[in-house]
Amino acid sequence: QVQVVESGGGLVQPGGSLRLSCAHSGTFFAIISTSWYRQTPGKQREFLASINGETTYADSVKGRFTISRDFAKNTVYLQMNALNTADTAVYYCSSEITRDAYHQPSRYWGRGTQVTVST
Repeated sequence: QVQVVESGGGLVQPGGSLRLSCAHSGTFFAIISTSWYRQTPGKQREFLASINGETTYADSVKGRFTISRDFAKNTVYLQMNALNTADTAVYYCSSEITRDAYHQPSRYWGRGTQVTVST
């Protein structure tokens, strides 16, 4: 059973920073790629960044957010700087993971972590 768990959310003032973590646990062969998304009530889930050897960013966060990966810890991070109120959302991590060398990867989602940017 593969688990994907986000952490690191919280309340931060405008202009502040947070680092989110996406931890992977359980039995699996490889993490192919990991992406971060966010969602606010009544809106569609928004892609933010992904990493699979290369990194990709949405224009809305390019230059402010940085995605990185610690292979030893099976953890992906999202460093978020210069946060503003529009960044308030639930942030989700999603990874494509293979259970062995013979099967196509499956996508796994975490349950999300709340980020609130407010004075």
